[in-house]
Amino acid sequence: MATTVYLGLGSNLGTRLRNLSAARRRLREKGVRIRRQSHVIETEPWGFADQPRFLNQVVEGEWSGTPRQLLKAAKEVEREGGRTRTRHWGPRVIDVDILLFGDERIAMRDLVIPHPRIAERPFVMRSLEELGLEKAPKRAARS
Repeated sequence: MATTVYLGLGSNLGTRLRNLSAARRRLREKGVRIRRQSHVIETEPWGFADQPRFLNQVVEGEWSGTPRQLLKAAKEVEREGGRTRTRHWGPRVIDVDILLFGDERIAMRDLVIPHPRIAERPFVMRSLEELGLEKAPKRAARS
């Protein structure tokens, strides 16, 4: 049975809009059935200010695998899109964050759902509301 998932996409290097589109295509290829997507929002960088502005959006999809399998797929989409990890919260061609995975609350070293900074990013909350998620979690799972 498929689980409703919400994924945050972001890009601030290269052709940002094309990077978001390519990430959506790659997510579909890996089994995410994208049902809806928010508008694209341009935002200031978060965490490390000395970098280009981001284009961000949230997609709502269905996923038939586990949260860990979705994390693996998200990391593959980032790698295939040209992301190289250089600096924490630094510039990136593409970023894919698992924001929500159904009603699950997960707190592992490398996977926290709901996303731990979901409420600190107004553009994420606004995009989730745009997609009809009126009660987005304000806090992440605790370990």
